[in-house]
Amino acid sequence: MRNAKNFPLVFVLLALASTLASAYDPSPLQDFCVGINNITDGVFVNGKFCKNPKFVKADDFFFSGLNKAGNTSNAVGFAVTPVFEDQLPGLNTLGISIVRLDYAPKGGLNPPHTHPRGTEVLTVLEGTLLVGFVSSDQDGNRLFIKVLYKGDVFVFPIGLIHFQLNIGDTPAVAIAGLSSQNPGVITIANSLFGSKPDISPDVLTKAFMLDKKVIQYLQSKF
Repeated sequence: MRNAKNFPLVFVLLALASTLASAYDPSPLQDFCVGINNITDGVFVNGKFCKNPKFVKADDFFFSGLNKAGNTSNAVGFAVTPVFEDQLPGLNTLGISIVRLDYAPKGGLNPPHTHPRGTEVLTVLEGTLLVGFVSSDQDGNRLFIKVLYKGDVFVFPIGLIHFQLNIGDTPAVAIAGLSSQNPGVITIANSLFGSKPDISPDVLTKAFMLDKKVIQYLQSKF
């Protein structure tokens, strides 16, 4: 009988645990929470202070610049223009963000990476992209790959490694929405071969089954 009395409490606790485990960015409990860095007259919420609502203006919810191409003159031929909370303070606590992605012709690459806090939905505005993501070890590391053309949409699930490659002869442009105001990015090559301090070459040699000199060469590049 004692266990039966405790059953409702256990059920509530399990339900709460399930809800917390499935939450990403916190749901707002007010109309908006425009992020500010100055603590004067501010309230701290999820890493940012909120501007006093009395002083909020339309410009706090506005960003201009996604019409401008990013500079793809770099080793991978790729540029990202982010519109996160830092660029658009009105996004604070709303759980969304957006980026512009520019790819150089014939091989511009957004290298394999993950977003630990957000799912990404990508729309091609110009050009032709080869895109894909890899499922987790639990799902057998399956590769899901697709060629996208102007107007096509593709989604990359939260936390999974994904990439985009321009396979066309002209520059490519895409817009991506993400399900976090700060989705984060972990670029796989940078993280493994460019960490500070370096990961021990012995670890990477065994993990990638390569000669240690190859690993050391890759680390020198990053």
